[in-house]
Amino acid sequence: MSVRYGVLSLLRDHGPLSRAELSGRLEVPRPRLLAELDRMVAAGHVLEAGPALSRGGRRSTLVELHPGVRFAAVDLDTDWVNVEITDGRLEPVASRAEACDVRSGPAVVLERIGELLHALRAQGHYARLSAIGIGVPGPVSFRDGVPVSPPIMPGWDRFPVRDELARAHDCPVVVDNDVNVMALGEQHSGVARAVDDLLFVKIGSGIGCGIQIHGRIYRGAEGCAGDIGHLQVEAGGPVCACGSTGCLEAYFGATALARDAMAAARSGRAPALAERLAATGVLTAEDVAAGATAGDIACVNLIREGGRRVGQALATLANFMNPSMIVIGGGLAGLGHLLLAEIRSVVYQRSLPLATGNLPVVLSELGSRAGVVGAALLASELVYGRPS
Repeated sequence: MSVRYGVLSLLRDHGPLSRAELSGRLEVPRPRLLAELDRMVAAGHVLEAGPALSRGGRRSTLVELHPGVRFAAVDLDTDWVNVEITDGRLEPVASRAEACDVRSGPAVVLERIGELLHALRAQGHYARLSAIGIGVPGPVSFRDGVPVSPPIMPGWDRFPVRDELARAHDCPVVVDNDVNVMALGEQHSGVARAVDDLLFVKIGSGIGCGIQIHGRIYRGAEGCAGDIGHLQVEAGGPVCACGSTGCLEAYFGATALARDAMAAARSGRAPALAERLAATGVLTAEDVAAGATAGDIACVNLIREGGRRVGQALATLANFMNPSMIVIGGGLAGLGHLLLAEIRSVVYQRSLPLATGNLPVVLSELGSRAGVVGAALLASELVYGRPS
């Protein structure tokens, strides 16, 4: 690890530190540290912030990240986008979120993201961006910064997302799959702090899994590791968006849950859903959640069945990977403890005792912010120079 990255990441994660503390934590000679700090001051990355508290003897000088450092974090889902500006410590400065249909194509979506960023700039939240991090809902070539054959993103295949954003905003850009980004956010600032071996499962329109091994995201040879939504759970099942049949996300996720809710309402098995359908003409996963809360047995069963299928997939992964924690996030995590209890039950029943004896299965602590926190973290790593 370089001294530069060590200093900047420590200041990001712990706030202002004295020169003596930095030297001690990084285990580098003081003259070498001071020379590196001089270079970082000249580059506008850090500032000297006055003397540290006295511990007897000569007081060391505090060092902090430059207050003008700004990162843009973009969390793009199938039907909305969340844009956040953070400071160098990844603390939020300002944010905008709105509906956004990813199926409208990269030109339209990236132009709208640019408009949101420019609006935040016009409001005085930043003068210049140090970097942009963005998570997108599909497989990504992390090396090239492009989506690759994303099933639910028509027109995005091999589109140069990284290069287009870098050109438009005159700063470096990093692009990753959205669930990898959420896993990074949760590990840095959420319930998975200090967890090195992690599975983060996003249950939204579809299902994906971010995998962290020894504290690093595992992306696989081509960037599609963790795409568990397209594991076949039943031969000859419903047709999935990827074109195959019987995939996990063809059985569960916001789209599949809305489909099954419509069927339950029309069959008369779910009175609460039938009433809602008659009033609005459409059903969503939120309607199923409300029905379950009201005690509608059909709604409860829909959630339990979905949790059972997710739990079966995760039990296999728990046996294979032996993670330290499984975190459930994404929009359908809002189904709460009914869903979580079913997932837990199946994982604990179907996994080896050694794999689950100390395995917490929990809901995301960051919720909807996991994506922007992870995207900001990726942007900071790009600027601060974490070794690959």
